[in-house]
Amino acid sequence: MYKIFKVMVVVFGICSLTLVSCKSKAVLLTTTPTVTAIKAKNIIENHYNNKTDFSTLYIKSRVRFQNEKQSQNVTAEIRIKKDEQILISIRFLGITMAKALITPTSVSYYEKMGGSYYEGDFSKLSEFLGTDLDYNKFQNILLGQAIDDLKQGKYKESIIDGLYRLDNALDNNTKKSFYLDAEKFLIQKQEISQIAEGRMIQVAYSNNKDLDGLNIPFTINIDAYQKGSKTELNFDFDTVNINEELSFPYSVPNGYKRIIIK
Repeated sequence: MYKIFKVMVVVFGICSLTLVSCKSKAVLLTTTPTVTAIKAKNIIENHYNNKTDFSTLYIKSRVRFQNEKQSQNVTAEIRIKKDEQILISIRFLGITMAKALITPTSVSYYEKMGGSYYEGDFSKLSEFLGTDLDYNKFQNILLGQAIDDLKQGKYKESIIDGLYRLDNALDNNTKKSFYLDAEKFLIQKQEISQIAEGRMIQVAYSNNKDLDGLNIPFTINIDAYQKGSKTELNFDFDTVNINEELSFPYSVPNGYKRIIIK
């Protein structure tokens, strides 16, 4: 999962700038709500009772990338045709710096600063990265939905800080956890950790809004940890339009050098 995060950073084409400042965030003290214990299968059933149907989404978002060495603020325009294609345009000071087109069978992107582009499929990327990667996982991260199909796994339920938590231990090394609210059973946070590698990725969602019955998180915070280092990728959606007619223009500029993954 950490490597999925790395692919997202590459696809979004984030450019590097020197970190100028960092402000602390205020912490609000709240009481933990009372939550009734129910079985994992009921939590999952209630989760999938939420509406997920739409044809297209148009998202304009502020994006912040930060690690120990650098930070960068850019604007992302994200166009989604459900289950078919995702087009992401990254802009800095109004200039398009990178574009990515993702479909169930292909991954393509180019970035302006390096004058390079990539064209391939998920099988090649998955083999190169050593982790399972597909279109649905990418789409689900953006929409605040569970990365995995929860109906296909076996989970142990618990209650943590007023949220339902579903844990799935795939083996002695890999663990997946999904946190859902007790009212609408929406994903609030999902974590995947690899103990031996000292890796964990956490995707947290907030500021949910109802768009014609479709619940969309307007804030996504992705934190990746690896052996003491931390990388952050944060999205704050400014605009989300549902079921509009969208175009998906993508073409690699002339003269760009192709990236080959062997």
